[in-house]
Amino acid sequence: MSKKEITKSKEKTFLFTSESVGEGHADKMCDQISDAVLDAYLSQDPNSKVACECVAKTGMILLCGEVTSNAVVDILQVVRDTIKKIGYDCSAKGFDYKTCNVLLALQPQCPEISDCVFEGRVEEDIGAGDQGMMFGYATDETEECMPLTILLAHQLNAKMKELSRNECPWIMPDSKSQVTVEYRDNVGAMEPLRVHTVVISVQHTPDITLQEIRHQLLEKVVKVVIPARYLDDRTIYHLLPSGKFLEGGPMSDAGLTGRKIIVDTYGGWGSHGGGAFSGKDPSKVDRSGAYAARWVAKSLVKAKLCKRVLVQISYAIGVSHPLSISLFHYGTSTLDEDELLEIVKKNFDLRPGVIVKELGLKRPIYQATACYGHFGRDAFSWEKPKILVL
Repeated sequence: MSKKEITKSKEKTFLFTSESVGEGHADKMCDQISDAVLDAYLSQDPNSKVACECVAKTGMILLCGEVTSNAVVDILQVVRDTIKKIGYDCSAKGFDYKTCNVLLALQPQCPEISDCVFEGRVEEDIGAGDQGMMFGYATDETEECMPLTILLAHQLNAKMKELSRNECPWIMPDSKSQVTVEYRDNVGAMEPLRVHTVVISVQHTPDITLQEIRHQLLEKVVKVVIPARYLDDRTIYHLLPSGKFLEGGPMSDAGLTGRKIIVDTYGGWGSHGGGAFSGKDPSKVDRSGAYAARWVAKSLVKAKLCKRVLVQISYAIGVSHPLSISLFHYGTSTLDEDELLEIVKKNFDLRPGVIVKELGLKRPIYQATACYGHFGRDAFSWEKPKILVL
């Protein structure tokens, strides 16, 4: 690249937007229920095979899918406890954990899948639970190696949930946020310059004015969450742009597990293979493969081998070794992509059984992933970078 091209690249700016949804959003509610059911089975039987989908509408929860396990789980209690934790505890909020109808349509896993994935295999060499491709992404623009857009969007929703417990009782469970950041493209590396636009919609009680809602959202949420260096007099705020948001959750919109896959991952950055996470045990590579790809990507960035990287892994059902491993460093590394790939192959065994073992994925850890993103939080094993042997 010539000096002229480098200078031009450094000067290029653009806008990028990511969204997040809160715990009481109908789709996120379903994700949390699916993962709560998964955790309940894994807590008794770590070898449980679970694919649990949830549907929510006014006063109703439907669980459907496949479960094969030695565990005995009070599913109705798990569902009600999860809804209570989210905050839907009275009909005035549009949903009540005590009175909602819970329908079950769960059956054992198809034996053909079990036979080709597990039969006659040691744990490390089990086959992939399905075909598909998974992506992992990491960027050095934040300490968490996450895009600033999605990181801030998650933090806005988390802050509203925190405030709803005491300081701002007018905040109800359903919420959405959206953050637009102006970036500079510095030879493939992303440099956030400023927050261009903030959007927040939050369910609220009827006893508060729109003016007071907007004031509190700006002072107690936006200005607390977003570092001052990113806000300026040109930042645009759309705080409760609908004017009111009284009816939320499943009463206003049907919910479904797995419908917020971009919220769950990188907010539109990188790529996505299309597979959802929640409700799936780790033999499903949609989940474990995506976690492993993030582990690889973050490890490369934290090792300063690149400033930004996208990793793709693909699998076939019943086959233990990945069909392909690819990575793209966007020109942010002094090494060729082929050289980085050799480092990955030297340091990571990406067979599903090995991933599950090394990351400890048979533990009941999944309900915590089901809101505010599956990536970017140190509590998760795949967020702890591996020390690479070069």
